Amino acid sequence: MRILAAILAPIAILLAVTFGVMMIVSALPENVSGFAAPPLITLATLGLLYAYRRLTGRPPWSGLGLTRTWWAFPQAVLGAAVGVAALLAGCAVTVWAGAATWGQAAPLPPVTGLVAGFALIVLRASFPEELLFRGHLWDVLSDRLGPRAVLVVTSVSFGLLHLFSQSPASGAGEKVLFMVQAIALFLLCGATRERTGAIWMAVGVHTAIYLGQLIPIKPTDYGVQLAFQTVTLALAAALVLVVRRPGSAPQASLPDAQPGLTR
Repeated sequence: MRILAAILAPIAILLAVTFGVMMIVSALPENVSGFAAPPLITLATLGLLYAYRRLTGRPPWSGLGLTRTWWAFPQAVLGAAVGVAALLAGCAVTVWAGAATWGQAAPLPPVTGLVAGFALIVLRASFPEELLFRGHLWDVLSDRLGPRAVLVVTSVSFGLLHLFSQSPASGAGEKVLFMVQAIALFLLCGATRERTGAIWMAVGVHTAIYLGQLIPIKPTDYGVQLAFQTVTLALAAALVLVVRRPGSAPQASLPDAQPGLTR
Protein backbone atom coordinates (compact mmCIF):
# COMPACT_ATOMS: atom_id res chain seq x y z
CA MET A 1 0.00 0.00 0.00
CA ARG A 2 2.85 2.41 0.81
CA ILE A 3 4.47 1.71 -2.54
CA LEU A 4 1.18 2.36 -4.34
CA ALA A 5 0.75 5.63 -2.45
CA ALA A 6 4.32 6.60 -3.36
CA ILE A 7 3.56 5.98 -7.05
CA LEU A 8 0.28 7.89 -7.00
CA ALA A 9 1.81 11.02 -5.41
CA PRO A 10 3.96 12.13 -8.40
CA ILE A 11 1.13 11.24 -10.78
CA ALA A 12 -1.23 13.47 -8.80
CA ILE A 13 1.31 16.32 -8.80
CA LEU A 14 1.85 15.92 -12.53
CA LEU A 15 -1.89 16.03 -13.26
CA ALA A 16 -2.44 19.00 -10.94
CA VAL A 17 0.37 20.95 -12.59
CA THR A 18 -0.76 20.08 -16.12
CA PHE A 19 -4.38 21.09 -15.68
CA GLY A 20 -3.54 24.07 -13.49
CA VAL A 21 -1.11 25.55 -16.00
CA MET A 22 -3.52 24.82 -18.86
CA MET A 23 -6.18 26.87 -17.10
CA ILE A 24 -3.75 29.76 -16.56
CA VAL A 25 -2.34 29.91 -20.10
CA SER A 26 -5.78 29.53 -21.67
CA ALA A 27 -6.39 33.15 -20.67
CA LEU A 28 -3.24 34.32 -22.46
CA PRO A 29 -2.86 35.18 -26.17
CA GLU A 30 -2.00 32.12 -28.26
CA ASN A 31 1.39 33.49 -29.31
CA VAL A 32 2.30 33.95 -25.62
CA SER A 33 0.89 30.78 -24.07
CA GLY A 34 3.33 28.47 -25.88
CA PHE A 35 6.29 30.25 -24.32
CA ALA A 36 4.69 30.84 -20.91
CA ALA A 37 3.52 27.27 -20.24
CA PRO A 38 6.92 25.46 -20.04
CA PRO A 39 8.52 27.62 -17.32
CA LEU A 40 5.20 27.69 -15.42
CA ILE A 41 5.08 23.87 -15.49
CA THR A 42 8.60 23.62 -14.11
CA LEU A 43 8.00 26.23 -11.41
CA ALA A 44 4.67 24.68 -10.37
CA THR A 45 6.24 21.21 -10.20
CA LEU A 46 9.10 22.49 -8.04
CA GLY A 47 6.65 24.29 -5.74
CA LEU A 48 4.21 21.42 -5.28
CA LEU A 49 6.97 18.86 -4.87
CA TYR A 50 8.70 21.05 -2.27
CA ALA A 51 5.43 21.41 -0.33
CA TYR A 52 4.63 17.68 -0.55
CA ARG A 53 8.07 16.58 0.64
CA ARG A 54 7.96 19.06 3.53
CA LEU A 55 4.49 17.80 4.44
CA THR A 56 5.61 14.17 4.41
CA GLY A 57 8.76 14.85 6.41
CA ARG A 58 11.32 14.32 3.65
CA PRO A 59 14.18 16.76 2.94
CA PRO A 60 12.79 19.00 0.16
CA TRP A 61 15.76 18.67 -2.20
CA SER A 62 18.14 16.04 -0.86
CA GLY A 63 17.87 12.68 -2.64
CA LEU A 64 16.31 14.05 -5.83
CA GLY A 65 19.46 13.74 -7.92
CA LEU A 66 19.77 17.52 -8.35
CA THR A 67 23.54 17.45 -8.02
CA ARG A 68 25.25 20.82 -8.34
CA THR A 69 28.00 20.04 -10.81
CA TRP A 70 29.41 21.36 -14.06
CA TRP A 71 28.61 17.87 -15.44
CA ALA A 72 24.88 18.66 -15.50
CA PHE A 73 24.66 20.18 -18.99
CA PRO A 74 27.15 17.77 -20.63
CA GLN A 75 25.25 14.86 -19.11
CA ALA A 76 21.94 16.16 -20.47
CA VAL A 77 23.46 16.51 -23.96
CA LEU A 78 25.02 13.05 -23.71
CA GLY A 79 21.68 11.60 -22.62
CA ALA A 80 19.93 13.21 -25.59
CA ALA A 81 22.58 11.79 -27.93
CA VAL A 82 22.23 8.29 -26.46
CA GLY A 83 18.45 8.42 -26.69
CA VAL A 84 18.40 9.70 -30.27
CA ALA A 85 21.01 7.08 -31.27
CA ALA A 86 18.81 4.30 -29.84
CA LEU A 87 15.74 5.65 -31.65
CA LEU A 88 17.69 6.06 -34.89
CA ALA A 89 18.95 2.48 -34.62
CA GLY A 90 15.36 1.30 -34.25
CA CYS A 91 14.39 3.30 -37.34
CA ALA A 92 17.28 1.81 -39.31
CA VAL A 93 16.23 -1.74 -38.44
CA THR A 94 12.63 -0.88 -39.36
CA VAL A 95 13.77 0.30 -42.81
CA TRP A 96 15.95 -2.81 -43.18
CA ALA A 97 12.92 -4.97 -42.35
CA GLY A 98 10.91 -3.26 -45.09
CA ALA A 99 8.37 -1.67 -42.73
CA ALA A 100 9.49 1.92 -43.47
CA THR A 101 11.44 4.06 -45.90
CA TRP A 102 13.72 6.99 -45.36
CA GLY A 103 12.21 10.37 -46.17
CA GLN A 104 13.78 13.70 -46.94
CA ALA A 105 15.19 15.45 -43.91
CA ALA A 106 13.47 18.72 -43.10
CA PRO A 107 15.73 21.78 -43.03
CA LEU A 108 16.96 22.50 -39.54
CA PRO A 109 16.07 25.84 -37.94
CA PRO A 110 18.82 28.25 -36.87
CA VAL A 111 20.94 27.30 -33.87
CA THR A 112 19.07 29.79 -31.69
CA GLY A 113 15.80 28.14 -32.68
CA LEU A 114 17.15 24.68 -31.85
CA VAL A 115 18.41 25.83 -28.45
CA ALA A 116 15.10 27.57 -27.67
CA GLY A 117 13.10 24.51 -28.75
CA PHE A 118 15.32 22.21 -26.67
CA ALA A 119 14.90 24.48 -23.62
CA LEU A 120 11.11 24.62 -23.98
CA ILE A 121 10.88 20.81 -24.23
CA VAL A 122 13.05 20.42 -21.13
CA LEU A 123 10.99 22.90 -19.11
CA ARG A 124 7.61 21.61 -20.33
CA ALA A 125 8.15 17.88 -19.98
CA SER A 126 11.63 16.39 -19.57
CA PHE A 127 12.80 18.13 -16.39
CA PRO A 128 9.56 18.20 -14.36
CA GLU A 129 8.66 14.62 -15.24
CA GLU A 130 12.15 13.29 -14.51
CA LEU A 131 12.21 15.29 -11.27
CA LEU A 132 8.98 13.58 -10.18
CA PHE A 133 9.80 10.01 -11.24
CA ARG A 134 13.59 9.59 -11.45
CA GLY A 135 13.97 12.16 -8.67
CA HIS A 136 11.23 12.03 -6.03
CA LEU A 137 9.73 8.58 -6.66
CA TRP A 138 13.21 7.07 -7.06
CA ASP A 139 14.20 8.57 -3.71
CA VAL A 140 11.09 7.34 -1.88
CA LEU A 141 11.15 3.82 -3.30
CA SER A 142 14.87 3.46 -2.54
CA ASP A 143 13.92 3.33 1.15
CA ARG A 144 11.89 0.15 0.55
CA LEU A 145 13.15 -1.57 -2.61
CA GLY A 146 16.42 -2.67 -4.15
CA PRO A 147 18.00 -0.72 -7.06
CA ARG A 148 16.67 -2.98 -9.82
CA ALA A 149 13.15 -2.98 -8.37
CA VAL A 150 13.25 0.82 -8.15
CA LEU A 151 14.35 0.97 -11.78
CA VAL A 152 11.48 -1.27 -12.92
CA VAL A 153 8.75 0.33 -10.80
CA THR A 154 9.62 3.92 -11.75
CA SER A 155 9.80 2.99 -15.43
CA VAL A 156 6.63 0.90 -15.61
CA SER A 157 4.48 3.21 -13.45
CA PHE A 158 5.10 6.27 -15.61
CA GLY A 159 5.17 4.28 -18.84
CA LEU A 160 1.67 2.91 -18.21
CA LEU A 161 0.29 6.45 -18.28
CA HIS A 162 1.34 6.74 -21.92
CA LEU A 163 -1.40 4.34 -22.92
CA PHE A 164 -3.64 7.42 -22.72
CA SER A 165 -1.24 10.01 -24.18
CA GLN A 166 -1.52 11.54 -27.63
CA SER A 167 0.64 9.81 -30.22
CA PRO A 168 0.69 8.78 -33.89
CA ALA A 169 -0.38 5.30 -32.77
CA SER A 170 -3.77 4.15 -34.03
CA GLY A 171 -5.68 1.11 -32.86
CA ALA A 172 -5.35 -0.77 -29.60
CA GLY A 173 -2.28 -2.74 -30.67
CA GLU A 174 -0.21 0.30 -31.64
CA LYS A 175 -1.28 2.18 -28.51
CA VAL A 176 -0.06 -0.70 -26.36
CA LEU A 177 3.22 -0.79 -28.29
CA PHE A 178 3.58 2.96 -27.81
CA MET A 179 3.18 2.44 -24.05
CA VAL A 180 5.76 -0.37 -24.08
CA GLN A 181 8.18 1.86 -26.01
CA ALA A 182 7.67 4.54 -23.33
CA ILE A 183 8.53 1.98 -20.63
CA ALA A 184 11.73 1.11 -22.51
CA LEU A 185 12.59 4.82 -22.79
CA PHE A 186 12.14 5.26 -19.04
CA LEU A 187 14.23 2.16 -18.38
CA LEU A 188 17.01 3.99 -20.19
CA CYS A 189 16.29 7.13 -18.14
CA GLY A 190 16.42 5.07 -14.96
CA ALA A 191 19.63 3.34 -16.00
CA THR A 192 21.35 6.72 -16.34
CA ARG A 193 19.93 7.78 -12.96
CA GLU A 194 21.36 4.67 -11.34
CA ARG A 195 24.75 5.01 -12.99
CA THR A 196 25.26 8.75 -12.43
CA GLY A 197 23.32 9.36 -9.23
CA ALA A 198 21.72 12.41 -10.86
CA ILE A 199 18.74 13.13 -13.11
CA TRP A 200 20.56 15.29 -15.69
CA MET A 201 21.36 12.53 -18.17
CA ALA A 202 17.83 11.15 -17.73
CA VAL A 203 16.46 14.59 -18.67
CA GLY A 204 18.46 14.39 -21.91
CA VAL A 205 17.26 10.86 -22.67
CA HIS A 206 13.67 11.95 -22.05
CA THR A 207 14.12 14.88 -24.43
CA ALA A 208 15.33 12.48 -27.12
CA ILE A 209 11.81 11.15 -27.70
CA TYR A 210 10.85 14.61 -28.94
CA LEU A 211 14.06 15.11 -30.92
CA GLY A 212 13.44 11.71 -32.50
CA GLN A 213 10.52 13.22 -34.35
CA LEU A 214 13.10 14.93 -36.58
CA ILE A 215 14.31 11.54 -37.87
CA PRO A 216 13.17 11.39 -41.54
CA ILE A 217 11.38 8.05 -41.61
CA LYS A 218 8.12 7.08 -43.30
CA PRO A 219 6.78 3.90 -41.69
CA THR A 220 4.40 1.67 -43.59
CA ASP A 221 3.73 -0.12 -40.29
CA TYR A 222 4.16 2.14 -37.27
CA GLY A 223 3.74 -0.79 -34.92
CA VAL A 224 6.87 -2.45 -36.31
CA GLN A 225 8.83 0.78 -35.80
CA LEU A 226 7.63 0.99 -32.21
CA ALA A 227 8.61 -2.63 -31.58
CA PHE A 228 12.14 -2.20 -32.93
CA GLN A 229 12.64 1.08 -31.07
CA THR A 230 11.52 -0.64 -27.87
CA VAL A 231 14.25 -3.23 -28.37
CA THR A 232 16.98 -0.68 -29.16
CA LEU A 233 16.02 1.50 -26.17
CA ALA A 234 16.05 -1.53 -23.86
CA LEU A 235 19.45 -2.60 -25.22
CA ALA A 236 20.78 0.92 -24.64
CA ALA A 237 19.54 0.74 -21.04
CA ALA A 238 21.32 -2.58 -20.56
CA LEU A 239 24.54 -1.16 -22.00
CA VAL A 240 24.39 1.85 -19.69
CA LEU A 241 24.08 -0.48 -16.70
CA VAL A 242 26.75 -2.95 -17.82
CA VAL A 243 29.45 -0.97 -19.62
CA ARG A 244 31.74 1.02 -17.36
CA ARG A 245 34.18 3.79 -18.12
CA PRO A 246 37.78 2.58 -18.44
CA GLY A 247 39.52 2.86 -15.10
CA SER A 248 36.33 3.61 -13.15
CA ALA A 249 35.65 2.01 -9.79
CA PRO A 250 32.98 -0.72 -9.85
CA GLN A 251 30.49 1.18 -7.68
CA ALA A 252 31.43 4.80 -8.26
CA SER A 253 30.68 7.46 -10.84
CA LEU A 254 31.90 11.03 -10.97
CA PRO A 255 28.60 12.83 -10.26
CA ASP A 256 28.03 10.65 -7.17
CA ALA A 257 30.93 12.49 -5.55
CA GLN A 258 29.29 15.85 -6.11
CA PRO A 259 27.20 17.36 -3.31
CA GLY A 260 23.44 17.42 -3.82
CA LEU A 261 21.15 20.29 -2.96
CA THR A 262 20.32 20.30 0.73
CA ARG A 263 17.73 21.83 2.93
